[in-house]
Amino acid sequence: MARRRVPVVDVQSDNFRELWPSMVLALRTATFVAVDTELSGLGARKSLLSPCLEERYKAVCNAARTRSVLSLGVACFKQLPEKPGHTYLCQVYNLTLLCTEDYVVEPQSVQFLVQHGFDFNKQYSQGIPYHKGNDKGNENQSQSVRTFFLELIRAKKPLILHNGLIDLVFLYECFYAHLPDNLGTFTADLSEMFPAGIYDTKYASEFETRFVASYLEYAYKKCVRENCKLRDSGGPHLTVEFCSYPANMSHYIDFRHCALEEDNPDLGGENKGPVCERFSAYGWCPKGVKCPQSHNIDLIIDEDDKLCEERRKKRRHKRKRRKNAEEPAKGSEQEGSEKEGALAQNGEEGPPQKQSCYEPVAATQLAEITPSREGDPLEENSVDMEPEVISDTSTQQEEDLGSTEVAAAVSPSAKENASDGDQVDGKPVVPTGVDSVNHPDISKTEAACAAEKAKETPGIPSQGGTHRAGFDAFMTGYIMAYVWMLKKGKDVDSDVGPWLPDCHNKLYLSGKSVPLQIVKSLFSKSSKAHGKKMKLAWASG
Repeated sequence: MARRRVPVVDVQSDNFRELWPSMVLALRTATFVAVDTELSGLGARKSLLSPCLEERYKAVCNAARTRSVLSLGVACFKQLPEKPGHTYLCQVYNLTLLCTEDYVVEPQSVQFLVQHGFDFNKQYSQGIPYHKGNDKGNENQSQSVRTFFLELIRAKKPLILHNGLIDLVFLYECFYAHLPDNLGTFTADLSEMFPAGIYDTKYASEFETRFVASYLEYAYKKCVRENCKLRDSGGPHLTVEFCSYPANMSHYIDFRHCALEEDNPDLGGENKGPVCERFSAYGWCPKGVKCPQSHNIDLIIDEDDKLCEERRKKRRHKRKRRKNAEEPAKGSEQEGSEKEGALAQNGEEGPPQKQSCYEPVAATQLAEITPSREGDPLEENSVDMEPEVISDTSTQQEEDLGSTEVAAAVSPSAKENASDGDQVDGKPVVPTGVDSVNHPDISKTEAACAAEKAKETPGIPSQGGTHRAGFDAFMTGYIMAYVWMLKKGKDVDSDVGPWLPDCHNKLYLSGKSVPLQIVKSLFSKSSKAHGKKMKLAWASG
């Protein structure tokens, strides 16, 4: 299979006005919009994992008020009903930003971002300026990042994030208004800002697809692999198309190359070897690129799939043994079988499971309807991943904290680890004359997610480095498109109720068995700043 390229449009101060019309059009015509951010830091990690949700919220608010968004990734996915199957046109934008107010930059964040290709010279010389908090004067008619965020709200599209609590808090403070003092008011505001719903792909990866791990790059590559199996078996599958941009835009189009390892044996050659268990489980490793063990996501998924298959074989063998021994010793065997079943279910026969959930349901279903061949991930090894916490145990929370401290400050993924559990965890606007290029089952792991995603995976760097908020947004949107395709295959009525009911307005929370619900309760009122902002938005919209 040929190498594929995912175009990421770099947006900065010198081309922001030029790209404005196409960016707004992309928002308005999208089926859903995926967003990701890179941050300058997250602050005190322990507070970000507090058992008390109100305390967590206050900790994230403090980080948003004192830190800043360095880069904003936006991926607009527009479903093409005239095309066969589940086909989307995707446009990806990476906005380089510069806060005009003083803010904290954490050394670990800077180090992590620089290691993964983030260009601070470009940020300070060409970053799009913005201020935090409430509007200053009449800003609703200007072409600014704050107005662009307002256009996202006006579009009334489903908003997709990965481990999104931290993202949402930073987006609100940096581009909307001063944050409310309590979590109830904040969720009430969000429910009105995004009436089409907010969806968290980390939550979907754990509770819908039941993947063994749910950090961004792992979930993305897993979806790509399973989609390839569906495609090769002739079943319904996801297809993503991109725009073919004109030559005069080539100087700010960053193409991310994605290839299957089977097509390029040299891809990640140094990553072949023993897998780093910590990185495999959390998407983060304190040793980073210096770790002697492999951080290769494809290799990690291969090992997980192999383990899964071995467990299935053991269970089949035990069932067969019990059946054969049933006649001679029915009574005693029944008791023994119950114990064996419990052991198998608890995963005591083999390496411990990475997460609290059992075998991936979606993966198992796909395996039953498709040939048992290894999937083809189309992405390159990515370096900015997010450290995450999957189980509700204190050990995993500590791992999450560690991962958060390393990458949290800068990458969108970092948020994933720091806020949610260890997370702390292009739009359709196409210039005239642009053609559409088909990219079946796209997979690219470019800037996978970093913050808590402090994890990194050695790989072939693209021209702008591997850490990109735009690419993270693309991966986030791809995961949700894949989950939506699976749900539609289960006779979900897309014309009635929420877009994806099981994930509607649910944000993943690390260390919690239930998600954070984005709803307006009977005991919470919307904030005054939000009410004023909404009136201005619709009055000028």
